Amino acid sequence: MTTVTTQLVDGPAGLLETVLTLPDGPVRGLALVAHPHPLFGGTLENKVTQTLARTFTSLGCAAWRMNFRGVGQSAGSFDQGIGETADWLAVYQHACQTHPNLPLFLAGFSFGAFVMTEVARQLPCHRLVLVAPAIHHFPVGAVQSQSIIIHGERDTTVPLETVMRWAEPQELPILVVPGADHFFHQRLILIRDWVSLTCRF
Repeated sequence: MTTVTTQLVDGPAGLLETVLTLPDGPVRGLALVAHPHPLFGGTLENKVTQTLARTFTSLGCAAWRMNFRGVGQSAGSFDQGIGETADWLAVYQHACQTHPNLPLFLAGFSFGAFVMTEVARQLPCHRLVLVAPAIHHFPVGAVQSQSIIIHGERDTTVPLETVMRWAEPQELPILVVPGADHFFHQRLILIRDWVSLTCRF
């Protein structure tokens, strides 16, 4: 049985609401999982975000989700990804107090994917997982070559062709989910399976 606890963590703008999911066995890695845009209903309870967290837990990671600033019990207000990046760095430092020196996985969905690309510039990351990254809404830069990008074929929020143009000069492969929209309705099992296959230790 996994263990799920809610914790309030000190962040730059105040307390941050987080949920930690621990595996049944030994903790072998650390995973930080970011939810979609907070001004459009994104929370740590988002189905894609929960799927990612559960998948990393099944791989032996302590998986952290965090409500962005202004969501749930998290203090502060939306900060275009700048403050949100700083908040995740604070959560990482908090997580390392209990689980230090473990391989780090960063994962995010949509706006959360953009934030995790920024976090990855400041933390040594074993693997970066980007689901439907918000390429044309935020300045998503180049990412590490071992990154995993998962995108829906029929995503109208972030069109697949936009992500393809971003990935091409970096020679990044994209895992395209046939028939999936931006929210991967009825396709979450494919995210689980692909992350499980590509994020082994």
